[in-house]
Amino acid sequence: MTGGPRVALLGFSIECNRFAPVARLADFRRWLEGEALLADARGAAPVALPEMPGFVAAMDAAGPWRPRPLLLALAEPNGPVEQGDFADMMARWRQGLEVLRGELDGVYCLLHGAGLTTALDDPEGALQAMIREVLGEGVPLVCSYDLHANVSQAMVRHCDAFVGYRTNPHLDMRERGAESAALLRRLMAGERFHRAFRRLPIVAPTVSLLTAKGPYGEVIDFGQERRRLLGPEKVANVSVMGGFAYSDTPFNGFAIVVTGPDRAACEALADELARDAWSRRARFVAKLTPLTEAVQRALTAEVPLAFADVADNPGGGGGGNTLFILAAFHKAGVEGALFGLLHDPALAAEAHERGRGARFSARFNRDTRGGFAHPFAAPAEVVALSDGRVVGRRGLYAGTAKDLGPTAALRLGGITAVVVSHRLQCADPAFFEHLGLDIGAARAVVLKSRGHFRGGFDEFFTPGRIIEVDAPGLTSPMLDRFAWTKLPRPVLPLDPETRWAP
Repeated sequence: MTGGPRVALLGFSIECNRFAPVARLADFRRWLEGEALLADARGAAPVALPEMPGFVAAMDAAGPWRPRPLLLALAEPNGPVEQGDFADMMARWRQGLEVLRGELDGVYCLLHGAGLTTALDDPEGALQAMIREVLGEGVPLVCSYDLHANVSQAMVRHCDAFVGYRTNPHLDMRERGAESAALLRRLMAGERFHRAFRRLPIVAPTVSLLTAKGPYGEVIDFGQERRRLLGPEKVANVSVMGGFAYSDTPFNGFAIVVTGPDRAACEALADELARDAWSRRARFVAKLTPLTEAVQRALTAEVPLAFADVADNPGGGGGGNTLFILAAFHKAGVEGALFGLLHDPALAAEAHERGRGARFSARFNRDTRGGFAHPFAAPAEVVALSDGRVVGRRGLYAGTAKDLGPTAALRLGGITAVVVSHRLQCADPAFFEHLGLDIGAARAVVLKSRGHFRGGFDEFFTPGRIIEVDAPGLTSPMLDRFAWTKLPRPVLPLDPETRWAP
C-alpha cells in the first residue's frame, strides 16, 4: 500500500437523557468536518474528545497512513436528537463514504453509545449499519465507546473491534483512541476478531459506577487481568460497559464485550465476567446525603468539603440550573463556599453589562419554565468576568479547549457562584481559577457533576471529603423517581425479584 492504508475518520457523540429537552443541530457546537477534523486532532488544544487525537497520534507513530476525515459531530449531554437533524448528519457521512467506496482500507468511528433521536433508540447502531451497507463487510471498522454506552446487538454486530473506556472519571480516552489504532492496524494486516457479548439485568445508578473503588472497578480490573493472562493472540480487548440509565432504552443493562482472535476464549471470558459482575449485584446502589444533612456539614465541618450536585449533572443531560443546594446554603448562611457551574445565560449577560464591582439583585432562572429549575433571587456583587474560553487543566478536560460562553463570578453573601452561558459540568479547577477564585481557600465547593469532578479536584478533596447530595433533578441516581417507558424489566436495583442465569 503506497503511502500507507487509507482510513476514514468519523464520529457521533452525545449522551442522551430521554427526560431532557430535545437536542438540535445547534447543540453540536463541536462540529469538525474534513481537514478541520484532522487539524484539530493534531493541534495543541483540541476541542474533540481525546479518543480522536489519541487515534491519530498512534497512527502517525506506527507508520505511514492516509487519513480520510469526514465528520465528527460532538455535543454536550442532552435530550434525544431531533431525527431530522440526525438524518442530515447521516446524509453527510453516507456521502463521504460513498465517495471513498472501494478505496478505503479501514474505518475508525468515535461514538458515545448512549445516543437517542426522537425516532431511534439506537442511532449508533444505525450509523454502524450504514457504514457496513456502503463499504461492505470487508473493510475493517473499529468503534470506541464511552463506558456509559447502552450496548445494542447492532453495535456489536456491525464493528470488527469494540473498544470501551476503562476509567470513570474518564481519564483514559486518549489511550482508548490509541488502542483503537493498534487494533485497526492488526485488522488491516489480515487478522479477524470475534466479539462475545453478554448483557445483565442491572441498570446501575451512576454514582455506583466509579472505577477507582467499588464493584464496577473490580469487574473491569478482573477483566484486564484475565486479558493479560490469555494474551493478545486470544483476547485483544475486554470492555465492561456500565450503561446510562436515563436513555431508557430496551437494551439498557450492564454489558460485557470481549473482542479477539480466539472465539472460544472470548466466549468463555465473557461468561466468566458476567458471572463475576452478577455476584456483585447487591452493591450497585445509590447512597446519597440528604440536603438538610449536607447543609449542616457545610456549616460545621472542620475541614473543607466538596458537595456533588449529582442530580443536576450537565454531563448526564441535567440543565445545570437547579438551585436547591444554593438556596439552602444561602438561607443557612454558609460562608466561604464556591458554586459551579450554574447555567444561566441571561444572568451572565446582565453581569457583563453591569460590569465588575456592580451590586444588584441577581435573578436566577428568570427565563426558565417548568422542570426543576425554580427562580431564586439574592443580592449579588460581580467579582469577576471572562469570555469563558478555558483550556482544561486536570482530569476529563485536561489539555482540551472549552468554551463556557460569557461567564461571571457573583458573590452572594458567603457564597461565590460561577454563572456560565454554555452548559457544561464542573469537572475542572480551571473553571474557577481562570476567574481568580482560590479553591484551596474555600470551606465548601459545590460542583454540578456526577463524578468526573473527582479526576479534576482530587488535588483538593480526597474521597472522604466528598459529599454526594440528594436533591431533585434530571440525573438523580434514585432511579425509582423516574417514569420509565422502555427500560427492560425486571431489572436491578429497581426490581429486587430480578433473576439471571448464564
